[in-house]
Amino acid sequence: MAIKVKPLADRVVVKPLEEEVQERGGIIIPDTAKEKPQQGEIVAVGPGGLTDDGSRMPMEVSVGDKILYGKYSGSEVRIDTEDYLIMREGDILAII
Repeated sequence: MAIKVKPLADRVVVKPLEEEVQERGGIIIPDTAKEKPQQGEIVAVGPGGLTDDGSRMPMEVSVGDKILYGKYSGSEVRIDTEDYLIMREGDILAII
């Protein structure tokens, strides 16, 4: 899946992964009451941040990695009717 966005510096574009819906006792939880997902898949990666001497630091993540990130990390954007997050590499907690 190719998107038309190229993140800058140490930023990545993440497609949030929807968690499976489990209804208990026939109660349907509205979308506004559900928790935000904290897992996603990286769909675009920037070139890396700059060090003090001007050289590029390589990114530790790559396109296709599944990640865990903080609950309120990143900025939500809509690209071609799809929702994505743009966040710094430092907001990523782990690769899963």
